Amino acid sequence: MGYYDEHYTERDTRQKRSRRGGALSAFIGAVVGGLVVLLSVPLLSNLGILPYNAGDSQGEDTSLVASEQPEDVQTVSYSVNTDVTQAVDQVSDAVVGVINIQQSNPFQEQGGEGTGSGVIYKAAGDKAFVVTNHHVIDRANGIEVSLADGTRVPAELLGSDVITDLAVLEIDSENIDTVAEFGNSDSLRVGEPAIAIGNPLGLRFSSSVTQGIISATERSIPVDLTGNGQVDWHAEVLQTDAAINPGNSGGALLNIEGQVIGINSMKIAQSSVEGIGFAIPTSVALPIIEDLERYGEVKRPQLGVGIQSLNEIPSYHWQETLNLPSDVRAGVMVSSVSPMSAAERAGLEQYDVIVEIDGEEITDGHDLRRFLYTEKQVGDEVEVTYYRNGSRETVTVQLAEQQSF
Repeated sequence: MGYYDEHYTERDTRQKRSRRGGALSAFIGAVVGGLVVLLSVPLLSNLGILPYNAGDSQGEDTSLVASEQPEDVQTVSYSVNTDVTQAVDQVSDAVVGVINIQQSNPFQEQGGEGTGSGVIYKAAGDKAFVVTNHHVIDRANGIEVSLADGTRVPAELLGSDVITDLAVLEIDSENIDTVAEFGNSDSLRVGEPAIAIGNPLGLRFSSSVTQGIISATERSIPVDLTGNGQVDWHAEVLQTDAAINPGNSGGALLNIEGQVIGINSMKIAQSSVEGIGFAIPTSVALPIIEDLERYGEVKRPQLGVGIQSLNEIPSYHWQETLNLPSDVRAGVMVSSVSPMSAAERAGLEQYDVIVEIDGEEITDGHDLRRFLYTEKQVGDEVEVTYYRNGSRETVTVQLAEQQSF
């Protein structure tokens, strides 16, 4: 056994020595061969034997790349013309700044100015008409409109409505070239694009554009109109996550076609809330705008009740509190009845649930107001169908004119 081990060791040692010698010889041969090639390339190139010129390598690489470029290569120009930019271009000149000029008092050196936004929606003859928010021009001693080119022109207040927070102004049409087109807010779908244009934080950021989506099409927002801490009205608004900041009020909310589908009005301003803004839908705004332009006020018929949509009340109360039949799933609950009102004279009571007016189904507060404001006039008689303690009843009510707050 020892023999074989010694023999194997000696033979392995001889093999390792042989491999080391061969590797050294191969390395020396490679170095010599490389030197021969390096020295012979210029000579062979000058004799024309090689198919290329062995000159400056950097210059050669450049010429080869240039010669390989296709002859039809052209510079590409990219256009950023999109549906959004087209919509903005179509309307932006019709969105203006509205300046509320406050009169000075003995304790001020000069009066102050508040700024908001407005939308030119009509031009007729030498006059143009601007819609904005009531709170933008509230308590103004004078009003000016800042056009898209920066020109400031005086404006006359034709009428204002605190309930819907809308106002209409009249200006000279001499410098007006663009008028906004109103779209149908009733056809909006949640998730479709929404574009807000206005003057956030004053005229310093005039004609700012923000983009988002329609977050909800029918939101009922409680509003205190008198400042007494009590809810006087539920504003029917569109909800969007397009940024709406102070100064955007009265500006335009657009659809992707560049049509105005809402007048920007408010946002929830809390540190923990982001991306919740509201606009007055055109379906609500248009009748108000027409009345303000024509009469200087809004002539509204009313029942004389406070209402709350059934879908805003926990379903537990539908049967337990209101005693509604199980198949009644929509309507408006009478939350209060005004003294001496048409509703009180007709016998309507708190917690009655209205489901129809003149045979028209009423599913929520939006339906009721829209029906009264667009289909009826002050003095009209209507048949109101409602549920009281599980019983379906009908009463005739003569509509009265809504009182101002």
